Amino acid sequence: MNTSLTLLNRELQLVRYPQNLQHPSWQAWDAADEYLIEHVEQNISDINNLKMRIYNDDFGALACWFAHLEPDLISDSFVAQQACLQNLTQNQLSIDPEHFFDSVTLPIDVADLVLIKVPKTTALLEQQLIDLQKYVTPQTQVIAAGKANLIQKSTQALFDKYLGPCHTSLAKKKSRLIFCQPTGDKSHTSPYPTVWYTDKPRFEISNLANVFARQQLDIGARFMLQHLSKLPDLQNKTIVDLGCGNGVLGLHILAKQPDTQVVFVDESHMAIESAKHNIETNLANAVSNCEFIVNNCLDHFAEKSKFSSIDLVLCNPPFHQQNTITDHIAWQMFKGSKDLLTKGGQIFVIGNRHLDYPAKLKRLFGNVTVVARDKKFSILSATK
Repeated sequence: MNTSLTLLNRELQLVRYPQNLQHPSWQAWDAADEYLIEHVEQNISDINNLKMRIYNDDFGALACWFAHLEPDLISDSFVAQQACLQNLTQNQLSIDPEHFFDSVTLPIDVADLVLIKVPKTTALLEQQLIDLQKYVTPQTQVIAAGKANLIQKSTQALFDKYLGPCHTSLAKKKSRLIFCQPTGDKSHTSPYPTVWYTDKPRFEISNLANVFARQQLDIGARFMLQHLSKLPDLQNKTIVDLGCGNGVLGLHILAKQPDTQVVFVDESHMAIESAKHNIETNLANAVSNCEFIVNNCLDHFAEKSKFSSIDLVLCNPPFHQQNTITDHIAWQMFKGSKDLLTKGGQIFVIGNRHLDYPAKLKRLFGNVTVVARDKKFSILSATK
């Protein structure tokens, strides 16, 4: 694994998080990070006097490079925040904890220089630009960076609409910069959260900008909901809705078996905030039976939850991290579940049929059962 970012006669040692589960060919920065760093260093002369804000720093490359400026760091990703902390420590750098913000608790200071890594989710970028409206002036410099294929005319239109006129750089190593000059007079309201409704029972599902399946029930969750009757009796049992998103699966389980304790876990702050809102809105009496935890899978679960034993884990693992296709998150979910489950406890997994989940579950648990399948998805279970 290439861990050395060498740029402008300076070197940083950077790793992805969690380091032990990463492929040797992956690195913790990309050409867009390099392009952005070079531009800032070579073109902004009074940088030491500017209040800097950084959005969506994937693994902490930008935070480490500009750590001496004590920038405010905003991310929706718990994993990205942990990577940043790890890389700061590894390079003997530090940023005061008061400068770390999630996507639902934001800094309120006016920013002089805003650096944005363009996220894969356009809605997240839109929400971040809306949030920025109150904290930029005509003197603020806003520079975004991303893979060239993520920076479309529609991307530029968001900057124009919410902040002010923008233009792009030439492409370099398949990356591009956006330069935006805020007008300081924008005050658009946010179209988020997005709200839609389930059928039978009819629940109102509210979704903040970075929540998976923000606009409708995703087909994997729909398939799982059709087969909830195949779950064991969960009355007075404790389950984990792992990678819960907006919490729709846990919500339906609570509606059917109200004495169940449900722990909602996701690495997205917006997902956990949405899941909590959806329980409070639809099943207010069940809130006391729930926990909402922002986490990397089930890491240090015993330190974060009041529940010491888990009877069932329900998950639909993502198969990408940032822009990288990977199965390490699924493997981490499965392994963490096995460690946490009580004897006789079960994991239920919904996933695309082409993914190698049956072999992974059998390797870990020694058994695997196909609960249901259609042309696209399988629901698998394994018992500890």
